[in-house]
Amino acid sequence: MVPAMSTPSFIVELRSLIGHRPLWLSCAVAVVLDDDGQVLLERRADTGAWTLPGGIIDPAEQPADAAVRECFEETGVIAVPEVLTSVSVSQPVTYPNGDQTQYLVLTFRCRAVGGEARVNDEESLEVGWHALDALPELDEGNLNWLTRALESNGEAAYSFSGLAEVLGPPSSEGSRHPTA
Repeated sequence: MVPAMSTPSFIVELRSLIGHRPLWLSCAVAVVLDDDGQVLLERRADTGAWTLPGGIIDPAEQPADAAVRECFEETGVIAVPEVLTSVSVSQPVTYPNGDQTQYLVLTFRCRAVGGEARVNDEESLEVGWHALDALPELDEGNLNWLTRALESNGEAAYSFSGLAEVLGPPSSEGSRHPTA
């Protein structure tokens, strides 16, 4: 699952050229914690599901900037990114209108520094702080991003399929790559 987001104008323009064909996009997710260790969540207007704040990274925008911007736009909370905790790829998504998309998701653990948790745009039905031991139901993607952010020791988590998967098996005539 991907974070709640409205369609930026640059995507509307791209869609006018490519139609519903698959589109590869980047998005930033903010795992925002307050001083009491609670996490900020929003309930999406389109699906009713609880999610972490986040959205599409605009052209030329730094991913951490996008996480902060999206968090404020959606929740009214001002956050500062502390660490990139994961880089992942979403499952392919097909929206009700037929648009196909897949996302590169950059997740940042952030610290709340101001603002007030509230519904701040049309993408959310509810916004609030939640104790980690009393979370509403989260889909697998949001739960993974949250878990990785909470467990991060400052190093980003990512998946690597292995040299053989990425480069193919070594050949007997001069290896394409060293075995690992």
